[in-house]
Amino acid sequence: MAAAVQRSRRLLHRRALVAAAASTVPVPGLDWAVDAALLSRLLPQISSEFGLSAQQLDQLDPEKREKVQKAVALVGSVLIGKLITQELVLRAARTVGVRLTTKQLAKYVPIAGQAVSAAIGYATLRYLGEQHMRDCIRVVQEAQLQLPAPATKG
Repeated sequence: MAAAVQRSRRLLHRRALVAAAASTVPVPGLDWAVDAALLSRLLPQISSEFGLSAQQLDQLDPEKREKVQKAVALVGSVLIGKLITQELVLRAARTVGVRLTTKQLAKYVPIAGQAVSAAIGYATLRYLGEQHMRDCIRVVQEAQLQLPAPATKG
């Protein structure tokens, strides 16, 4: 489990840096679009590290899949085992809506505002990713799932 968490955090950190960079560009709505695009790719990758992507869950035997579905319901995640759409990402982003609004406004203040906007962009993406990771860990523990072998690069 520790290795999956470490790989997920490394991935999350890299994506959050991209979100921070996009947050500094003073183009209305660009950072929201970048955040949504990053999250719609990032969250399934995190789920996959824990064996909880839609494809991985489809391959489980029916009894194990039912245990996972019960664990997902117990945890209350709307993102585990689902095809991640922009709508789901926006629903998750509403939980940090005030931060996102502040980020939008802050970037129009020269230099200091862009730094604040970048910090908020990084923190927002990091928060949503960490929350999803915690949900994945709880589901794996509740359902007593075996984690998949790490994907090999090659």
